[in-house]
Amino acid sequence: MTLTDLSARAVRRLTDLARDDAPALLTHGYGFGARLWQRVAPGARAAPMRLLGREAVFVRGVEGVELFYDADRIARHGAMPAIVQESLFGHGSVHSLDGDEHRHRKATFIDVAYEDAQVARLTPLLETEWARERASWIAGGTRSAYDAAVGALGRAIMSWAGLPGTADARTRWSARLAQIVDGFGSPYSPQYLVALANRWWSDRHSARLIEAVRHGSLHAEPGTALEQWAHHRDENGHLLDARVAGVELQNSIRPMIAVARFVAFAAKELHDRPDWRDRIAAEADERGAVVGGPLAVMFAQEVRRTAPFVPMLPGWALTDIELDGQSVDAGGRVVLDILGTDTDDRFWARAETFDPERFRDVADDYEALAAFIPHGGSDVATGHRCPGEKLAIAGLSAAIAVLSDPDLRILGDGLDVDRRRLPTKPRSGGRVRSATASGRCPFH
Repeated sequence: MTLTDLSARAVRRLTDLARDDAPALLTHGYGFGARLWQRVAPGARAAPMRLLGREAVFVRGVEGVELFYDADRIARHGAMPAIVQESLFGHGSVHSLDGDEHRHRKATFIDVAYEDAQVARLTPLLETEWARERASWIAGGTRSAYDAAVGALGRAIMSWAGLPGTADARTRWSARLAQIVDGFGSPYSPQYLVALANRWWSDRHSARLIEAVRHGSLHAEPGTALEQWAHHRDENGHLLDARVAGVELQNSIRPMIAVARFVAFAAKELHDRPDWRDRIAAEADERGAVVGGPLAVMFAQEVRRTAPFVPMLPGWALTDIELDGQSVDAGGRVVLDILGTDTDDRFWARAETFDPERFRDVADDYEALAAFIPHGGSDVATGHRCPGEKLAIAGLSAAIAVLSDPDLRILGDGLDVDRRRLPTKPRSGGRVRSATASGRCPFH
């Protein structure tokens, strides 16, 4: 190969890099999607893009959801960049599977997390843990809504999953899992290295729990996530490798801990809407419970719809794809705009307005809303929608009811959001203090 050939190849690589949209995701964050939609006519359902050296198509709305979750046209295996797959979901997890293998393992997740009986098991644990955080704030505690949620949701879901350990040990593991969620989207940051270290620790710890149950040295209550994953067999009848079973055990509890980011956004929205705080507080007082109040659930659903969390999901085109004038050949990527779909003005009236009332008549039928996909879309059993969504709504509605308590106040400072960072949340996490605290610096 001549020097001229090498120079031409280098120029082509630099040109391809300049055309690639992946770096813009790191620099524009949650504004990335809006940047892509500027390439096409207003209201378009598909836009061209180039991702990691390949041609791709960016899709949104009901049409995009129907395409993305069509298993005959889109596959998920290997589509997620390794830096995200390995750090956030774990090696060999259900998120990377397709077809019969995916459906078989997904069935265990449904047994573990989706059935109403599992939500009922979690409810008293959420009540207990949020009462603990409320009491701490009343006594002068200074944890943010986010940090309190990491602890409360983590302890509740670990107890629900049948995991051993003291409350303090559960809180510490919850903090590790929360940091994995916080650091996975910043591969250029030291936080990503911390996330990898926490992933290594969590994988080792959860695998040891699985092995202890299999060896009989640790008892696992029937029906719990620990018991189910310790004894789960693949479609060929083989026990999962202990490490993979441990990864799926984490995938049964980490999504609840990730809800803490929604809790921080809920604190921001509640601070800005004192009328809703009053209504939700009255509801919780009348019901004598913080989990599942209709107003709190409506508010929780609107937080999930509007809060920037997972911005998009990638898949592989199994066949040549065409949508709204844009196309990609088989083998190219199709990327679903999650945030753009949750705020699609073709589906949502006043899409950019925070209005929990839009969920008044659909609280129990939210899965039927094709453009409501904060936890993924399509059918829970056959698609990639998260089976822990009901648990997440219960945990978030409980947090919202507690944060509405008139004996607490949410401080207004630090509620700004850096939309360039992935994932993001209000900067302070939502500072919460006792409403009756006196004699303290008003800035702390």
